Amino acid sequence: MKSKTKIARQSERKGNPILVETIRLAKKTGAPFWLQAAGILSGPRRLKTAINLDEIEALTSEGDSIVVPGKILSQGEISKKIAVVALAFSEKAKEKLLKTKSHAVSILDEIKKNPDAKGLRFLAHTEKGEEK
Repeated sequence: MKSKTKIARQSERKGNPILVETIRLAKKTGAPFWLQAAGILSGPRRLKTAINLDEIEALTSEGDSIVVPGKILSQGEISKKIAVVALAFSEKAKEKLLKTKSHAVSILDEIKKNPDAKGLRFLAHTEKGEEK
């Protein structure tokens, strides 16, 4: 896990004000879960995850609450009611999630609502494409 100092130094180079605010708030909570998210978000763009809905469908079960430190893309369908917390959503992905009565929430809003990260788990990929 990255230190708070390294996270702060890396976030200074970011140009997206929403991303910077998300990293700052995640770091401020002090919860290990959100510190890990801040570490991923403050790093290079290529390390952020982009996951399609069909991958989420395969890796989750009904009622799960997942955090994706990246963007949700619209390929595939969702048939379960789940809560997806992500940095960004494509328009079509958000529509498909809302059609199944699933929740689509930004990481910034979730940190404000759930600073202890209760009931959440990461859904990210390692270099080899395995679930992390």
